[in-house]
Amino acid sequence: MLFSALEAIVAVAIGVAIPLVPLTLIWAIQYGFAPSFAISWRGAVDVWLLGHGVDVRFTLDPTTAASLGLAGADQPVVITIALLGFALLTLLLGVRAGGRIAETGHRILGVAVLLAVGAIASLGLTLSALNAAARPSIWQGVLLPTLVLALGVGLGLLRERPELLPGASTLVRAAVGGALRTGAAAAVLTLGISAIAVALLLIGHYGQLIRLYEALHTGVVGGLALTIGQLALLPDAVVWAASWFAGPGFALGTGSHVSPLGTAVGPVPAIPLFGSVPTGDLALGFLGLLVPVLAGFLAGVLSRPRLTRLLEDHDGPRWPALVATGLGGGVVGGLLLGLLAWASAGAAGPGRLVQVGPDPLAVGLASAAEFGIAAMIGVAASVPVPRRLLALRDR
Repeated sequence: MLFSALEAIVAVAIGVAIPLVPLTLIWAIQYGFAPSFAISWRGAVDVWLLGHGVDVRFTLDPTTAASLGLAGADQPVVITIALLGFALLTLLLGVRAGGRIAETGHRILGVAVLLAVGAIASLGLTLSALNAAARPSIWQGVLLPTLVLALGVGLGLLRERPELLPGASTLVRAAVGGALRTGAAAAVLTLGISAIAVALLLIGHYGQLIRLYEALHTGVVGGLALTIGQLALLPDAVVWAASWFAGPGFALGTGSHVSPLGTAVGPVPAIPLFGSVPTGDLALGFLGLLVPVLAGFLAGVLSRPRLTRLLEDHDGPRWPALVATGLGGGVVGGLLLGLLAWASAGAAGPGRLVQVGPDPLAVGLASAAEFGIAAMIGVAASVPVPRRLLALRDR
C-alpha cells in the first residue's frame, strides 16, 4: 500500500514540478521575491491541470482589462484545450507504476490505493489553485488526472499480463486481441509519421521560430518557461498533424482551416510553435491521405502472424476472426485518434481562439474508415495461398 501511494505522489509531483521550476525562477530572478509565491504555485498547478484537460476560467481584474482597451476583455475566458505533454507524462508514469504493481501479489489493492491517493492529491492541488483570476473546475481537476493515471496503470498491468478474455473461446479472444492490436498499431504508426512531419516542419521553419522568439523579448528565464509550455503543446501538434493526414485537418481559430485539400489561416498568436504551420496550399497535399491508409495496411500485415498462431488449434472457419481484426482494428484506431483529437481541441483564448484544433468526430470517422479498409486488405494480403489453389495453378 505504501509503495502504491508513493507511486501516485511521485507521478503528481513530477508533473507539477516541471512548470513550477521556471515559474519559481521568474519569481526569484525577474521579480526579486517581491510578489507572493502563491502566484507561481497556482500558475504551475493551473498548467498541470490544463495538461490533463481540466477547464480553467480566467478573469482579468477591472484595471488590467481596462488598460488593454479590448472589447470583452473584462469577460471571463474558459480555456478548454489540453496541453497533452503533461497527460503523456502522467500516462507513462502510470504505465511504470502498473508494471511494478503487476509484480506484486496484491494487484487490486495496489491499484485501488494508487488511484485513491492520486485522486486525493489532485483534489488538494485543485483546491490550492482556486482563485478569482484563474479558477479550475473542481470535479474535472479530481477526475481527469486520475483517469489518465488509471489508463496508464491499466496499460502497465496489461503489458505484464497480456491475456484478454480468458474465459472466452479461441476465436473470440483472437478477434478481440487482433482488433485491439491492429487499431493501436495503425494509430501509433500514423502518430509516428505525424511526429516526424512536425519535426521536419520545425527544422524547415527554424528561422521563423527564432524571429518569433526574439520579437517576444522574453529573456532567458521567460524563454525557458515559453519553451516548456511549447513542449507541453507539442503532442497536440502531433495529433493535429495526424488529423491533417486523416483528411479533416484542424483549425487555428474560428474561420481557419488547415487540411490536405486547402489551407486558410488568419492571424494566429505569436507562439513560435505556430510559426511552423504552412500558410498556403501544399502541392500534392492530398497525398498525405495515404499515410493512414498505409498505416492501416501495415498494421493488418503485422497482426496476421500472431493471429495465425492463436488460431492454430481452432477447427472451424477462421475468416470471422480475420474480418473482425480488420474492421475492429479500424474502429479501435478511429476511436483512439478521435479521442486524441477531442483532447487536443478546444478554446485557447478569447475571440477567434475559442476554436482551436481538429473536429474529433470527423477525425474519428475518417480514420476509422481508412484504417478499417486498409487493415482488411493487409490481413488478406498476408494470408497464405491454400495448397489446393497452388495445385490448380500448376496444372
